[in-house]
Amino acid sequence: MIKKSTFQFLKDVALNNHREWFLPNKGRYEEARENVIDFTDQVLTGLRKIDPLITDDVKAKNCVLRIYRDIRFSKDKTPYKTNFGIGISPTAKNFKGPGYYIHLEPDSCFVTGGSWMPESETLKAIRQEIDYNGADFHAIIDAPVFRQFFPELDQEDMLKTSPKGYAADHPDIKYLKLKSFTASSRLKATELTGPDSVKNVLDRLEAVYPFMEFLRNALG
Repeated sequence: MIKKSTFQFLKDVALNNHREWFLPNKGRYEEARENVIDFTDQVLTGLRKIDPLITDDVKAKNCVLRIYRDIRFSKDKTPYKTNFGIGISPTAKNFKGPGYYIHLEPDSCFVTGGSWMPESETLKAIRQEIDYNGADFHAIIDAPVFRQFFPELDQEDMLKTSPKGYAADHPDIKYLKLKSFTASSRLKATELTGPDSVKNVLDRLEAVYPFMEFLRNALG
């Protein structure tokens, strides 16, 4: 489970996002990061039983993202993230295709699966798969176990007009217009600090797995 002290550390980072505070509190950061790595290890143990592509070669420490922000091209110059991110794929946090993501932040925890902002050729392949195999696509995203955790695919990244080659009245045009194919399910922090914390994450990863398979099949 995620310790309450880990979430408290993140709250404190949000209030003191500067190097002068972080350096004397680095021990707290390292303790929190170890907690997240341990939690990730438990999630990976369960996920390997769901997704055969997540092998023993995928190590927890390689899935936890850095807390240090890249501020070179950002107007926001605060140096630290106020969350812990966990990226899981066959290549750990270095996604080369669809992957899973777990976001740990005091007031914004969620589990996501899918393909975020894929390259143009990948995007075309996914759209083609939906066009060709719409029935299979809907069997996945309309399934009760999927809808329980993911009522709808994420809609933030979407074209304003129909993508080239698809009519505006295509029955799945709202999905074909997507630029990211991801599904996200929110959790309360309390769902991650209790004895069912790992199960709460794995239930969502298991529900999104058929969607992951669909995306992988689209890419051959």
